[in-house]
Formats: sequence, structure tokens, C-alpha cells
Amino acid sequence: MKHITFYLDFISPYAYLAFEQLPQALQGLSYSVSYKPVLFAGMLKHHGQLGPAEIAPKRDWTYRHVLWLAHSLDIPMQMPASHPFNPLALLRLAVASSANGLPNRYVCETLLRYVWRGGADAADAGRLQTVAQQLNPQRAVNGDDVKAQLKAHTDEAIELGVFGVPTFEVDGKLFWGFDALPMLRACLSDDPWFDGPWNSVASVAQGIRR
Repeated sequence: MKHITFYLDFISPYAYLAFEQLPQALQGLSYSVSYKPVLFAGMLKHHGQLGPAEIAPKRDWTYRHVLWLAHSLDIPMQMPASHPFNPLALLRLAVASSANGLPNRYVCETLLRYVWRGGADAADAGRLQTVAQQLNPQRAVNGDDVKAQLKAHTDEAIELGVFGVPTFEVDGKLFWGFDALPMLRACLSDDPWFDGPWNSVASVAQGIRR
């Protein structure tokens, strides 16, 4: 049985779609999953990038695209009242939900649906308090250990080469984005393609640097 590490931030609509679609995409395969909350903004800062929602034309396209994907896949989805928002409270709540900082699928489902269903404000203090009470975390959400663990998850992901969410790691291979689910399935199915082209891209020279 192969193991998937699923790096996610609740701010990402693609992480929500990938989470909802993962069981169907990998149906019939034997695998296990660990969910690791990470701060997407930390990755953007490390790589010197803006997020999709920080570039006006890309922002509009991203929202249209994810809503279309949800519609086409029959996944309930509504944009939150404002986006982007500060996801730290949700990320820390997820980390605090277990002793090892790895939330289970129920916790991730609850927090992703909290953001991406209903169209409410994801950063609303009253709503945050309600979802925290529902999940009843094992540790103090704003405790130093929880903050450190979230940072450790993010640092680990960056060290591995993760640059965005969702990202799936299997046997040292990284699969980025909702549209990588078919590729992830092929990897879990031991497709021989991964013995050749996967590694060959490293030999492509970078022609221009900006």
C-alpha cells in the first residue's frame, strides 16, 4: 500500500475540489493518506510569487474556473464572502485537532466545507468559534506548540519542493493541483511512464532567467 501526504491550505479552492474528488479519483486502489496543513502564503513568500487571487485578471478566471469545475463534477461549492482571507485560525485549528498535528479526514472536510460551502465569511469570529467548538481540538489552538508545528509542516513542504496547494507526495514524487489527480492515480498504479519521462525533465536546460 502506498502512502500519500496531502499538503493543503483551506484558503485554496483547488484544495477543496481535490479533497472532495480524491476518493472517486483513486477508487479501486489501495492507499493511505496523511493530511498536512501548510501556510500557502509562506510558500509564496519563499518563492517570491503572488497568489492567484492577488493578480486581478487571474483572480476572476480562478473563481470562474473552480466554480465551473465544481458544477461539472456536481460538487457543492460557493465562493466565501471575501477571498483571499487570513487562514491561520483554520490551519491552527486543524493542527490542534490531533497530538501529532495531522488532522483526520473529518476535520479537513469540516474546515474545507466551512469555507467553500454556503458563501459566508470564512474569517468571521463567531463562525470560527462555532466550528472550533464543533471540532473540540485536543490542544490550544493558539498554543506555541501548534504554531511551531504548522510552521514545521510548511518548512518541510518547502524543503521538499512544494510550491503550491494542493500538493500530493508519494515516494518522493510531487503532484501539484487538482488536475494532477489522474497523474497521481497512474503513479499509484505503477505506470511504467514514471521510470522515464518523469526523471528526464531534469536535463532540460533553462534558456532564459529573469
